[in-house]
Amino acid sequence: MRDDRLQRSLTHAFRLPRDRYRRVARWLDSTTGGGGLIRQELRHIFPDDWSFFFGEIALYCFVVLVITGVYMCLFFRASAATTVYLGRYAPLHGVRMSEAYASVLHLSFDVRAGLVIRQVHHWAALVFAAALVAHLFRMFFTGAYRRPRRINWVIGLSLLSLVFVNGVFGYSLPDDLLSGTGLRIAYSITQSIPLIGPNLASLLFGGDFPTTGLIPRIYAVHILLVPGAIAGLLGAHMGLLWIQRHTQYPGRRRDDRTIVGTPMVPAYALRTTGYLLLLAGLLTALGGFFQINPVWLYGPYRPWDSTSFAQPDWYTGWLEGAVRMTPAWDIHIGGFLLPGLFWPAALLPGLVAGLLFMWPWLDALVTRDDELHNVLQAPRERPGRTAIGAGLLTFFTMLLLAGGDDVFAAAFHWSLPTLLAVMQALTIGLPFVVGLLVYAVFRRRQPVVAGEATP
Repeated sequence: MRDDRLQRSLTHAFRLPRDRYRRVARWLDSTTGGGGLIRQELRHIFPDDWSFFFGEIALYCFVVLVITGVYMCLFFRASAATTVYLGRYAPLHGVRMSEAYASVLHLSFDVRAGLVIRQVHHWAALVFAAALVAHLFRMFFTGAYRRPRRINWVIGLSLLSLVFVNGVFGYSLPDDLLSGTGLRIAYSITQSIPLIGPNLASLLFGGDFPTTGLIPRIYAVHILLVPGAIAGLLGAHMGLLWIQRHTQYPGRRRDDRTIVGTPMVPAYALRTTGYLLLLAGLLTALGGFFQINPVWLYGPYRPWDSTSFAQPDWYTGWLEGAVRMTPAWDIHIGGFLLPGLFWPAALLPGLVAGLLFMWPWLDALVTRDDELHNVLQAPRERPGRTAIGAGLLTFFTMLLLAGGDDVFAAAFHWSLPTLLAVMQALTIGLPFVVGLLVYAVFRRRQPVVAGEATP
């Protein structure tokens, strides 16, 4: 008898909130008329595969970046005005520096949990960029860029470009010696652009580098303009994804009209919330246990100083490698100068970006396939595309390694000129070798389908 009373009381306790939810749902339906649409969208299907998690990692890293960035804004001073540091870090006590650099030292050593928050922010930026790169390569190798997702491919590439640019702005704000050196390189790259370069550099940097108004200008762009654009692109990407439905890998009962997976509510919502908490915990652990960008070791930026073994973040390391390996080809055409820096730092990224942005249309032109596709392709089904992707990945990996050629030469006691020559040869030849090997392997494993074209 007692068990029956307990069961009736529990049933009544759970029935009350459920009845309230039903009344709220009926009220929303009667007020907006969208109850049926809401119920339908709550059953939105998401495919079950680990590779789709890269996009969620990028989204959640952006959330962590916004939260930690707001916290740091409370203490950072975007000013190049000179001050004398009188904080806790003894080696720099009494040194003249900018207020921006002094505020970063104050955040790192005097603010409770300030150093952890700053390092979590930096780690989140690195993982954000890595997740986007992995996500785009997943789309490339599986053909997820095909119609009707060409615009989403362009949005993803634009998002990646903005993340790279905002990352450069972010690690330039502390005004330490490393970040100042990076800004000086960025200024030189901008100046190398033919015709418009000098005027564009003066406009963006506020005059001849270094200028006192540069840090406030970068700060406004870093915390307002670019994050707003990133948020807009993320919203557009997810909106199109929701409308077009998700892609999925081939399998049983899966075709371009049928999606097999997990509904959003309740299973997927709980799972993705768990992913968010897990990622936030991982980033916090990285920020707490693994030091990154110790700006106090570099000292304040002075134009006449330079850093030893200075290395940028990984997503710009390939650009530095391209600059280091390209000969100084200064070419005069008429009255114009094309400096050697223009070829690796401006022309090369422009050509690669143009190829990637146009890739969905080039692929459709070569394969003569303009149909709608929701089912992905295995890499072995398109050995030509897979070989091109493997070659590009090898090319950028070699450029990234070349960005640290001085570090490798010093660590292993190698001759720097010899190492540079070897890396130049590998960067040119290895992508073709890898691409041909990948093509040969996947060509053998390609399924034979009548009438199918292979680029």
